[in-house]
Amino acid sequence: MAEIKRRVPMHSPRSFLSRLGPLSKPGLLPWCATKHPGWSKLFLGSACEGNFTNVKTKKWQRGQKSQKKPSYIGPLDGSWQERLADIVTPLWRLSYEEQLKVKFEAQKKILRRLESYLQKLNGINVTTSAPRVEGLSCLLHPIIPSPVINGYRNKSTFSVNRGPDGNPKTVGYYLGTWRDRSIVCVRSNHLKNIPEKHNQVAQYYEVFLRQSPLEPCLLFHEGGYWRELIVRTNSQGHTMAIITFHPQELKQEQLGVQKEAIKKFFTTGPGAVCDLTSLYFQESTVTRCSHQQSPYQLLFGEPHLFEDLLGLKIRISPDAFFQINTAGAEVLYRTVGELSRVNSNTILLDICCGTGVIGLSLAQYASQILGIELVEQAVEDARWTAAFNGITNCEFHTGRAEKILPQLLKSKEDGQVIAVVNPARAGLHYQVVRAIRNCRAIHTLIFVSCKPHGEATRNIIELCCPPDSAKKLLGEPFVLRKAVPVDLFPHTPHCELVLLFTR
Repeated sequence: MAEIKRRVPMHSPRSFLSRLGPLSKPGLLPWCATKHPGWSKLFLGSACEGNFTNVKTKKWQRGQKSQKKPSYIGPLDGSWQERLADIVTPLWRLSYEEQLKVKFEAQKKILRRLESYLQKLNGINVTTSAPRVEGLSCLLHPIIPSPVINGYRNKSTFSVNRGPDGNPKTVGYYLGTWRDRSIVCVRSNHLKNIPEKHNQVAQYYEVFLRQSPLEPCLLFHEGGYWRELIVRTNSQGHTMAIITFHPQELKQEQLGVQKEAIKKFFTTGPGAVCDLTSLYFQESTVTRCSHQQSPYQLLFGEPHLFEDLLGLKIRISPDAFFQINTAGAEVLYRTVGELSRVNSNTILLDICCGTGVIGLSLAQYASQILGIELVEQAVEDARWTAAFNGITNCEFHTGRAEKILPQLLKSKEDGQVIAVVNPARAGLHYQVVRAIRNCRAIHTLIFVSCKPHGEATRNIIELCCPPDSAKKLLGEPFVLRKAVPVDLFPHTPHCELVLLFTR
């Protein structure tokens, strides 16, 4: 049967979201005319960090015998490195000043479309009544650059798979697609955003794999053991490595042999040159596992990293979220503080708080800080940081924000609440949006997003649309007042966008 095409009205949220593309304007990038390698697939996941060994495709279903594997994929030369750089860091060929121009134009385009849609929903009073600048009603601040441009990542995730030479024990980043069976693992030592220390640990993990009698786990149904490597560092140069391992049918005694082997390699063997502060080992039979699902096992060293940020000593657990650009995070959090205008009468609600840095950095100015975070280790870090730094007006709650927030806000109806949300790329749960919208005490909202053209757009529309009893959005709508782009990801098209809403 021929496919039936249904026209979607251009004013619908579905259509609006589908048309939001941060870099879709022809000619925005200088190499667009030549269709630079990989650019068209940038947002389609053609090269990704992490392990995708449980992915299923039409050609390759779980439980089927694998097709013949290529023993040699292509020439081992600079073309692989350039192709990977074009995918992972597609702006690397531009000067940093040119990169900032590209990003600013992309954020401006996103905001224009957002404002246009909100105006159709609400009428003319959807944003501030200030004169339009840059084609916008809200005030758009110039993009704030990252203090560090190269090697800024404090966390990197390295995959294990076949390299360009066909060796399955190659550690790096993925290039290609699962659908085409063209996945190649390319070493990352040429990428501008990865620090040398991370590449060094990855290089020595590869050395270990190639001398290990156990095979890597490339696809779950094909067996194998060794999986991805995560490297975390702080500004003092301390390094934490986390190795993921598929136990298959190994007994505890056999697992102990492998843990001892990797420990010996990085303490007294060739990997000792990496000078790891700590080494963790996690047994995992799925793509991603939290500490609660499968505990991180400390093989040696210190259990945590510590970072000095905004005058605070911050504790970071292996599972905790922390902005990947430490110097840029300081700029980001200062920006949030300035926009929030927290005072001694304010209750600051920090939703998706991670290790609690935003709230903790503003605690001295606020009446109370309330943080909500899903990852238990991160909440433990936040509580430790508060106690170590002598901060007593903070509460941190573990769990899903959509379950905790409505109950938490019931007792704050008569207060003066400022909410800060910094959700993952999946955006906020609709119940969280509803709770924020319906809490009369929240008069100011700071929304931080590294992907404002994605699910965050849906959240913003629901926060700013007219009251809707069907969706139980009964509170007064928020109004977008100001937008501040902060670059935390040089050489990539991404940046953090900080949005100020009031009502």
